[in-house]
Amino acid sequence: QVQLLESGGGLVQAGGSLRLSCAASGRFYSINSMGWYRQTPGKQRDVVAAITSGGSTNYADSVKGRFTISRDNAKNTVYLQMNSLKPEDTAVYYCNAAVRTTGWISPSDYWGQGTQVTVST
Repeated sequence: QVQLLESGGGLVQAGGSLRLSCAASGRFYSINSMGWYRQTPGKQRDVVAAITSGGSTNYADSVKGRFTISRDNAKNTVYLQMNSLKPEDTAVYYCNAAVRTTGWISPSDYWGQGTQVTVST
């Protein structure tokens, strides 16, 4: 069973910074892409940033230049450094990983439990 454990959310004033972490644990063959999504009440879950196993990154337009995604493959961990936070960044942030549990099947998506990020004015 694969588990994703997130940490680092909280309350911050506008203009401040937070760093989210997400560590994968359990038995698996490899982790392909990893990413962060966010969701507010009544809205769909949207991608914030993603990173491949080789380190290629993609960002939502709304966070480009402010957020940085990175990963430590040796620790099976992905990070999201969030700077210049705005009230509209307030959401529950979810970690996602495409995990191959064996070498001969396609990756499956796994999700963390979510961590609340609240940015006050």
